[in-house]
Amino acid sequence: MIVAYWFAFFVFIYLIGLTAKRISGPSLSEFFVVSFLLFTGSIIPVGFLLSPLELTASTWAWIAGVFAAIGLHYWLWGKLCTPASFSLRALIRNRFQWFVEWFTGLSPYLKVLFIILIGTFTLIAVTNLALVLFTVPNEWDSMTGHLNRPLRYIQNGSMAHFGGTNWNMDTYPKSVTGIHIFSYLISGKIENAFRLIHHSAFYITLVAVFGIAQRIGRNFTASLFCALAYCLFLDFLMQAVTTETDVVLTAYLSCLLYFLFSFQATRSNKYLYLAGMAFAIAFGHKITFALLLPPVFVVMLYTVFLSPDLSTFRDRFLRLAAAIFLAALLYTLPTGYLKNMEVFGHPIGPPTALRHQSVERAGSLSNLFEQGSRNVVRYLYDFANLDGLRNAQWGYDLNRFMRKPLVRIEDKFRMRLDEETDFSIVPFTFQRRFEFYNANPYWGVWGFALILPIVLLVFLRIIRSRPHWFLSIAIVLHFLALAYSAPYDPFKGRYFIETGLFGVLFLLLLFSTRSLSILRPKRWIWKGYVGAVVLLACVSAVMTVFLNIRALPFPAYGFESAFTADRIKMQTFARPDIYPAYAKFDSLVPQDATVALGTINDDFEYPLYGRKLTRKLISINPFEQGLRPIPAEADYLFFSKNVIQPQRGDIRLGTDTTMKDMIVKGEDYYLRKLK
Repeated sequence: MIVAYWFAFFVFIYLIGLTAKRISGPSLSEFFVVSFLLFTGSIIPVGFLLSPLELTASTWAWIAGVFAAIGLHYWLWGKLCTPASFSLRALIRNRFQWFVEWFTGLSPYLKVLFIILIGTFTLIAVTNLALVLFTVPNEWDSMTGHLNRPLRYIQNGSMAHFGGTNWNMDTYPKSVTGIHIFSYLISGKIENAFRLIHHSAFYITLVAVFGIAQRIGRNFTASLFCALAYCLFLDFLMQAVTTETDVVLTAYLSCLLYFLFSFQATRSNKYLYLAGMAFAIAFGHKITFALLLPPVFVVMLYTVFLSPDLSTFRDRFLRLAAAIFLAALLYTLPTGYLKNMEVFGHPIGPPTALRHQSVERAGSLSNLFEQGSRNVVRYLYDFANLDGLRNAQWGYDLNRFMRKPLVRIEDKFRMRLDEETDFSIVPFTFQRRFEFYNANPYWGVWGFALILPIVLLVFLRIIRSRPHWFLSIAIVLHFLALAYSAPYDPFKGRYFIETGLFGVLFLLLLFSTRSLSILRPKRWIWKGYVGAVVLLACVSAVMTVFLNIRALPFPAYGFESAFTADRIKMQTFARPDIYPAYAKFDSLVPQDATVALGTINDDFEYPLYGRKLTRKLISINPFEQGLRPIPAEADYLFFSKNVIQPQRGDIRLGTDTTMKDMIVKGEDYYLRKLK
């Protein structure tokens, strides 16, 4: 049966290719961007449809659904656009020949830069692929929510609200969960298939960055430089091996931007329809896309709405608005926002979630302005770090020395960045915890040493480039949205990867603007500086991947390699004090048991499914709903002492109380045999 599933999957991919070829022009980058959108755009609505039919766990229902969906796309796009006639095989062969000729014609300086960049990218790509295929997922949000959800939905046969222990179990948009379920089922229930959409999103984003840069600058060298630079943005490349959702949102955003700039370049209406589809999928993926609405609108203003006359503007506006509206009915509204409104009275979720991580926490408008302004400065300080390099002691020492003047400036102006804490999830510190900057770095040296200064120069119109001026406004608006819309969060580097999508395009100016060009003869100081930034960025990227404590390719810091480490130890890595309890649970409870969970919001549930993900888990302490009775079908009860009082005969699994300075302290866990 598994062979049949895989055969069906490859037929599905083939049909996506046929449909994408019908839509895209003779461009490899456009073909892959459209293919990615068709892949996600075919799976997501099928998940919404199968849920009320209680067929979420049926692999054949998924196969039939996605085949029907791609068939509809093939018919619909045939009506909306005129298919371009080209051979994909000939196009690939042509591009390969062009690449060889291009590289041969480069100057020695550019050859050195691209050899370093391509070599680093290749090393990281191979390492990340191995980590994706041969290590277990262990990100915090995945252990509580993201990967917990698809398994519960499969067990329940539906994606309906069921009352999860963690608030994200019911409230988080269900689009990416549907893709998780499809990937897992059609692979024959291979755990690492959960990462398919995330790892694919990494590469699609790079392809889209190249395509956007080509539309803006029409310079192959500059466009490839931008794409290779973006692959070295540290948090972005780290998310390629995780099941975190920001990298997928970045991919959707990159597709949207590509279609908008493609419309500007070609005036073909099909790009407005594709942009509408990408917009709706992105909004249905994650609510934080709302923070991207101002910068996206600025790009729309430049690429679509600046028209020669009112009639043209009206036609473009109506086409794009209609595309967004119709696509939103299919991809945005069914993802869970309406259900959250019905259950919680808010599209995000319960009031506790709002108070914890949204603007409501600031209180008054005056306090929001004050604390949000502090957040602007806090995030600028977080950008000014040698992330990646400071994973090693010498880099840490260098980083601390480099930042001493910045700390003195803060102290002199009494900004109280580390003293005011009421609008912070975790209080700001000038030297973040190792776990924070190791797991969630920012842009690294690319940001503070090259891109952000260029953005400032363009924004102030010191350097003039019309498209980049609009992009600089987009960056400022997204930065302000992140600073004012939510409390300070030391993990915010993951949200700034979307800002980086706009920022990396400013590297085009190194090849086109006279004052910044590295193509002009001489200028050895400037070329040397850019070369040093590239080299440091490459070293930072390698150190980020090879010294990432969540997924170490080789032993480091006294930790085992992720390839050889114990499964439970890897999955409780972020909370090592709970490892003894979870390991004991795994040794005592059969792999096919049904387990009732009397746990709390922060407890990791995913490791409890077992190595083959075959245990059935039932939450009896849903978030803010009170304790439910133990179901009759449960074989065991796993619980925290703070939720259920232990009784005689219960096995105390315990928590390692000798560990100090935990991010979240573990509970006192017990196991009760019910049958």
